[in-house]
Amino acid sequence: MPFGEVATILNTIGEIPISVSSIWRRVAVWGPKCQALEATQRALSLATPTGEELNQTVPLDGQDLGVAMDGGMVHLREEGWKELKVGCVFAIRQQPTRDKHTGEIVDLAHAVANTYVAHLGGPSVFGDLLWAEARHRHWMQARETVVLGDGASWIWNLAADKFFTSRQVVDWYHAKLHLTQAATALHGEGTAARRWLRDHETPLLQGHAERLAGTLRQLAQKYPRCADALRREAGYFQDNYRRMQYLEMREEGFPIGSGMVESACKQFRARLAGSGMHSSRAGLERLLPIRTAIMSHRFDELWQQAYHLPLN
Repeated sequence: MPFGEVATILNTIGEIPISVSSIWRRVAVWGPKCQALEATQRALSLATPTGEELNQTVPLDGQDLGVAMDGGMVHLREEGWKELKVGCVFAIRQQPTRDKHTGEIVDLAHAVANTYVAHLGGPSVFGDLLWAEARHRHWMQARETVVLGDGASWIWNLAADKFFTSRQVVDWYHAKLHLTQAATALHGEGTAARRWLRDHETPLLQGHAERLAGTLRQLAQKYPRCADALRREAGYFQDNYRRMQYLEMREEGFPIGSGMVESACKQFRARLAGSGMHSSRAGLERLLPIRTAIMSHRFDELWQQAYHLPLN
């Protein structure tokens, strides 16, 4: 919570009077201890052979795991808006779900037991953090693994570096958004655009993104007024068509949406980039491991480890 809310709740419910500045000082002490733990775990993951366990409980035999990546903007004092990279590691479980396309109740893959990492900076350190968390979740012992993301190149570069044996899937809703943008470029807002979108949505779901890219290039030649937009969308589908085998992936028991990490970005922004909030870089970075532990349901574990760290 924001420090002011914490002070009010402690005073109202617990009858513990404490100033906002005192809470800030507590975070200034314990935040760096949590950051030190995070750095130690990251270094251990990079130094440990990939087949060696990290003293964690091995997952059930046959469990499938996934990671999803995204970015959200936070506002820093003296720096402006910067991207906070967020990662989610999750187990995959089949659950009865109403199919939005057919209306039938079918078993679909869902992300469960989500845990998170976040980093204010470039993809290199973020990739190490995410890999450390994946190792913590016994990524190497999983039956199958998948990486989910939008079309951002840094996500797929990182996937190729850290998760090179995993399946890759572009988030279905991002793909549909690009299809919508193509429809709008062609027909503007209205019935014609909705009809075009409906006609091409099913082929996209069935895995025909490469064919769709060809269709858009042909339309770009036919309609010069929107040729640039159509070629741009054609390039998106061409570059990612191998990651858009949606029907195949769903039938094999994998999720095709990255809502789990998009939700996480919203939760980080709610605490760190709410209306009127302006954090320093150091202050925000101190909060990240604490916020991550709370969202991952690991705060008690983090506190015990941080509290018993040896004095420097």
